[in-house]
Amino acid sequence: MTHGEKAGRGAGAVEPDVIAARTDAYFNRTRAIVEHFGDRKVTYAVFLRRPVVSAPRLMVDWLHAVAAERGIAIECDLMFPEGTWVGAGEPLAYVTGSFAQLAVLETLVLQRLGPACVAAHNAYQMAMALPHVRFMAMEARHCAGFGMQEQMAYAASVGSHAAQKEGALGFVGGANDATAHYFGTTKGLGTMPHALVGYAGSTLRAAEMFHEVYPEMDLVVLVDYFGREVTDALEVCRHFPDLAATGRLAVRLDTHGGRFLEGLDPQSSYDVLERHTPGSIRRYRSDKELRYLVGTGVSAAAIWRMREALDEAGFAHVRIIASSGFSVEKCLSMADAHAPVDVIGTGSFIPDRWSETYATADIVAYDDVPRVKAGREFLLRHMRNR
Repeated sequence: MTHGEKAGRGAGAVEPDVIAARTDAYFNRTRAIVEHFGDRKVTYAVFLRRPVVSAPRLMVDWLHAVAAERGIAIECDLMFPEGTWVGAGEPLAYVTGSFAQLAVLETLVLQRLGPACVAAHNAYQMAMALPHVRFMAMEARHCAGFGMQEQMAYAASVGSHAAQKEGALGFVGGANDATAHYFGTTKGLGTMPHALVGYAGSTLRAAEMFHEVYPEMDLVVLVDYFGREVTDALEVCRHFPDLAATGRLAVRLDTHGGRFLEGLDPQSSYDVLERHTPGSIRRYRSDKELRYLVGTGVSAAAIWRMREALDEAGFAHVRIIASSGFSVEKCLSMADAHAPVDVIGTGSFIPDRWSETYATADIVAYDDVPRVKAGREFLLRHMRNR
């Protein structure tokens, strides 16, 4: 049994009464009518209205779990392998089986497909924008429960694997153990939150505490708590020179969007980029792009300034990890500025506009005879070639 099937069973999602309670009422009524007048074999086409990356595994696993629970046959014919690009309106899959049985599954099928495909597309774009950067999936805190978290982690892994096939490093792990398997690991990644730094009373003390309890782990220090990113980062590096010299020390930038990194302001941010990547600020930029490049928070200028400070102090092997709002757009701006970031922690592959994630299922054949509602004839194209 796959992980998806186990998760579905554990949540009770394959039990008929649970499915009936979670599906739209008109599908339950449709099932009753069909059972009264006579069941028929039907084929559904499932599609999205925007380009996506195919991420159907959770949907397929759930359909297989339902079929096993009920002792029925459900055929799922995938038109696009997992991780491949799908154009707007292209059917991702054709699902065939009993109308009475499939009618009540439509709502839950669509829930398991649309969001994952859009998130996979976003994760792919992010990884391809910064192919030499490793990403860590930090979606959990932004999700409405574990079901959504699992979808988003799975989607990040699918988009990442697609990018890795094209040479990108992609997502190397997630923030907790429950979804680590999607990235080929057994444990979640991450070291310390702001709360630990506050508890310790200083950034250095938090680093000491962490290293004492987890001496075998690489030390990643969150340096923005006191607003002294550069000062505190260098203090930690000087305290752990061996870790710094062997690449086992990293600083994480998570500067709040309401202020600049220590020592920066608008003009000095421009100066930093002028020193390292002048072309990135000499072209026309939108307001959003300028914020990503020279604005408050974790900007390209902030990352470059931290790299400058570390290198000048002799800590060239200390890595920089960045987080805070790294969407597709921000990753593209970072790429344009050649920001020297080693790892990005992000949950921003979660779709911004949830309406874009809406998947649709239409019946396109009854007893193998093609029939679809007016305006959706394009869904029959693949049917004719099957």
